[in-house]
Amino acid sequence: MSFNNKVMLITGGGNGIGREVVLKLLKEGAKVIALDISEENLIVTKNLANEISNEFSYFVIDITKKEQIEELPQKIINKYDKIDGVLNVAGIIQPFVKVNELNYESIEKVMQVNFYGTLYMIKTFLPYLLNNKETSYISNVSSMGGFLPVPGQSVYGASKAAVKLLTEALYAELKNSNVRVSIVFPGAIATNIAKNSGIEIHTDVKASKFKQLSAIKAAEKILKGIKKEKFRILVGKDAKIMDILYRLNPKRAVHIILSKMKSLLK
Repeated sequence: MSFNNKVMLITGGGNGIGREVVLKLLKEGAKVIALDISEENLIVTKNLANEISNEFSYFVIDITKKEQIEELPQKIINKYDKIDGVLNVAGIIQPFVKVNELNYESIEKVMQVNFYGTLYMIKTFLPYLLNNKETSYISNVSSMGGFLPVPGQSVYGASKAAVKLLTEALYAELKNSNVRVSIVFPGAIATNIAKNSGIEIHTDVKASKFKQLSAIKAAEKILKGIKKEKFRILVGKDAKIMDILYRLNPKRAVHIILSKMKSLLK
């Protein structure tokens, strides 16, 4: 699959992996529409994008509001005549606390952004992708925490596990269509997800030594996987190793993650 002249829609395009995916797609000749709740962040992306291509546009959107999303397809069709792909990158984490200390407001917010936001995007844009005469694409970002339980991020993990199963079922449902589907599992990536989630991390956590993949490298690996029409795209050595370990010995994998995450729990 080539991204040249493809019309690609990216959620979370204002920062982190989403921004790097936007820039990488532009370099490969795509026409890119970025969605984000922060116009300030989108303007930064726009300034960077303009150095590469004039085929970038954005919308300030809260993906938890399906009525806002439902207004988008016709606007995009009016400008580009088609929609070739939707990459659901936007996501937030929860406060680093155990379920017993996690309030319902945080729980509902995480589920709304990570699961329902992804679902609203799929439900809104899938009919247009299916009507496309060319091969189209849906790629949803889950997380290593979507297949491996992470203490202190239980609800975040549950939301990403929901994205995982939704995407896998969608793959099966669309197997004989023109729409290709993939699920992405990033490991530890160097982004501002905590800040963008409104989460304050205490000092000893900041000092912890966690090896992280850069957002640029993550974006490259994601797009490489999409080009190859991979079903599962594991991003980072940690995601690949823990994927294997969790399959072989789930309990051992959980204990390893617990030992690594202790400093994150309040």
